[in-house]
This record gives sequence, C-alpha cells and structure tokens, in this order.
Amino acid sequence: MNQLLKDALQHIEEADAVVIGASNGLSIAAGIHLFADDNAFSDNFGDLALQQGFRCIIHGCFHAFPAEAEKWAFYSRMFAYFLHDRMPDPVMADLLTLVKNKHHFVVTSNIDAHFAAAGFDPERVFEIEGNCRNLQCANACHDQLYPGDELLATMAREQANGKVPAALIPVCPACGGKMQVHIETGPRFLKGAQWQARQTAYRDFVTQAQDGKILFMELGVGARNQLIKAPFMQQVYQQANARYITFNRGRELFIPDAIAHKSLGIEGDIGHNLKQLVSLM
Repeated sequence: MNQLLKDALQHIEEADAVVIGASNGLSIAAGIHLFADDNAFSDNFGDLALQQGFRCIIHGCFHAFPAEAEKWAFYSRMFAYFLHDRMPDPVMADLLTLVKNKHHFVVTSNIDAHFAAAGFDPERVFEIEGNCRNLQCANACHDQLYPGDELLATMAREQANGKVPAALIPVCPACGGKMQVHIETGPRFLKGAQWQARQTAYRDFVTQAQDGKILFMELGVGARNQLIKAPFMQQVYQQANARYITFNRGRELFIPDAIAHKSLGIEGDIGHNLKQLVSLM
C-alpha cells in the first residue's frame, strides 16, 4: 500500500491539472452516511424518523412531508448536521492540501457543501445535484438561488416537536409559493444559469487541460454513479497523457482493463489514505 500511495502522490505532483470526482464514499469518510440507519442517524434525526417513518437521511430527502413545518425541520437539521456539527472536515482539509497548489476542478454529487466550506474555490466546484445550503422556488418559477445559511441555522435552533415556527417558513419572493432546498429530489430541481455556468466551467476545464498531463482523481464514487465515473474513464481512455486514481472500498474499487495501465486503485478508508498521502508530501 505504501508504494501505491507513493505512486499516487507522484501522479498528483506531476499533473498539470487535477480533476476531482467525489461521491457518497467521500462523505462517509467524513462521518456522513446518507444511506445508513446508524447511531449517528438516530442521535440526530431519530425523533423525526419516528414521526415521519423514514429510516435514513436520503429517505428523508425524498419523503413526502405532511406540512412545510415538518419539511423544514428535517432540512434545517440536515443543514446543521452537515455544516455545523461536521466542520471543519479533516478529510476535506487533507484533500485540499494535496491539490491547492495544482490547477484543479471538482465535480461532485455530494449535497453536503463541504468543498466550499473547506476552502475550495466555489467557482471550481460543480455540484451536480445541488447542495444543502441554497434554496430555490419549489415550482422553479424563476431562475434564482438564495443563500439559506442564516435561515436554516435559525430553523435548526428554534424547531420543536419536529416542526419549525410558522414565521420561519420561507415563501418564494416571485410567486408566493413554497420553497425547497436546492438538491435534486424531483423534476423541478433548478438547473438554471448558476448550475449551467458551473457545468460549462467543468467541461471547459477538462477541454483546456486535455493536451497536458491531466489526473482524474475519483473519491468514493460507486459503480452506479455514472454521472462522474463514466466520463472520467472515457477521458482517461481517450487522452494519451491522462492518469486515473480511484479511492474506494471493496468491490466498488473497479478499474477496466482498457485503462489499467494508466490507473491506480487505492482500497480502504479514504480519510486514512488521504492523510497518509499528505504525510508523504
């Protein structure tokens, strides 16, 4: 393993550009497991789960809450759990240490907003499925995202009996309708100007870097997450100077034969392995 990590660090240091792809496995390394009915879920969401009948954070995100007061109790508590209880994130800090002096870009399906919170340039982060801290009109009646940090923090602090006070429930400033957190849980997820701009920036970054030594570094991306994994593997296959490093666990650590000669697979706890890489710098 130590030699694998040394090889990985060499790839990072030699790269002209680094593209980071991150999904649920990276969140798990930071202690956030969206799909687990574990002690952390019980401690932070147990009362809401009993009231509403969902059994993990991701189920809560897709749950049909009976009223806005209950919906915002969950989403504000999720915001606080992700960004107040879990920051600073040492896993993300180590990742930033590895790439902060490199030309880099992040594409992620994580909704925890940890990249920007940890110091990554928001202009270099494309959050495909949104994040927990921005709000949008639930009907997507207009193309505008609203920062929700202050309101969500207040909701999390002042909620009681699984509900937030009615005075805190947001309404759309344009149509007067409901608001929602800007995460992709349905067809009205807003892929407006800001989302489109980040997607374009990501594509432009890869295009502009493809003639140099470009490293695709994938962290905790499962086999079913083809939004990130498939384009990474395709780019590595097509570009002569591209390299690929994937960090994952068990059977999720997969490298196709076609790109095996230019790839590294690092199995195990992502946080531990990133820390080891930093110690080798």
